[in-house]
Amino acid sequence: MAIFGIGIDIIEVERVKQAIERSENFKKRVFSAEEIALCDKKPKPYQSYAARFAAKEAVFKGMGTGWIDGMAWTDISIINDDDNKPVVQVFNKVKEFFAENKIKVVQISLTHLKDIAQAFIILEQ
Repeated sequence: MAIFGIGIDIIEVERVKQAIERSENFKKRVFSAEEIALCDKKPKPYQSYAARFAAKEAVFKGMGTGWIDGMAWTDISIINDDDNKPVVQVFNKVKEFFAENKIKVVQISLTHLKDIAQAFIILEQ
């Protein structure tokens, strides 16, 4: 496999918390129903939301495009597999981009502390 791109992002948990508290619509615009269900059952949901937000940003950075061409936040979903490991699912415009660029694997690492969350991704062809 060859590396197509890498991406990293870090965000303050408080920024995501404030955005969610200001508007319930923020959750629906940015996160999939599966992500919302996953985060809301966590003891510290805002850290989980922030880590997933950072992961979406990291994927866009790894693509080298940013958020363009009708791509949406919900075109990327960060869920957990059966072993509780985070995995990236892509849909719509992001899925088309992955197919066009032969991106087959996304390696992802999420981390968070009380006040910050960070994500690192590697896109592989």
